[in-house]
Amino acid sequence: MNHRPLIGVSSYLDQAAWGVWNQRAALIPHSYISAVTRAGGVAVLLPPQESGALEAIASVDGLVLAGGPDLDPGNYGQDPHPRTGAPNLERDDWEFALLGEALRQRIPVLGVCRGMQLMNVAMGGQLVQHLPDDLGDQGHQPAPATFGEQTVRVRPASRLATIVGTDPVPVRCYHHQAVAKIGRDLLPAAWCGDETVEAVEMADRDFVVGVQWHPEADPGDNRLFDALVEAAAKNADTREAETR
Repeated sequence: MNHRPLIGVSSYLDQAAWGVWNQRAALIPHSYISAVTRAGGVAVLLPPQESGALEAIASVDGLVLAGGPDLDPGNYGQDPHPRTGAPNLERDDWEFALLGEALRQRIPVLGVCRGMQLMNVAMGGQLVQHLPDDLGDQGHQPAPATFGEQTVRVRPASRLATIVGTDPVPVRCYHHQAVAKIGRDLLPAAWCGDETVEAVEMADRDFVVGVQWHPEADPGDNRLFDALVEAAAKNADTREAETR
């Protein structure tokens, strides 16, 4: 390919303050941008908007569905739990549209935390709305803005295993929700010690992987982003060959 892979990163559209300004802004933690650039890609922010998912996905070589707020439980047919965060319908709709186009156009996808949950719900799955109710502890989200430290085991016969191996993997997570019912066409790819599903993937795609942890928060382990950018480069080569 004649350019570095362009990686679309879904983002927040929230009230933010900088300099003398305080207004709605499209933003994402810089750790996502750093992870993409370390892997050799170019990050492109894809903030929520009313339309344009088709064109956005046609313009990028890979997609990161970033972490963020809880999904609206109405998306999977449930009423909200008292501890479920206020829905962000604008972001939900936009990211469902991005994922739908990414699958249709067959570009690589990495879902991170909320992104993995959105992948699962988009495929007809359901979520546990407040994991401490089931586990009796808050080990996956110990305190505000504090990552939980977990160790996950990876299914040997998985795409994820070709990226991170099959030895136990220490990860940083920050989630109080998790997969309950796995969506169609998805397979579990990793679990932590309490049996919470920590990764899913599509077996019939080269790279459609979701992880419940935050790989962008660990600059010492960039393997997932490296694999995404590598898959995106191959995808771009295929697209270019088909248009010749």
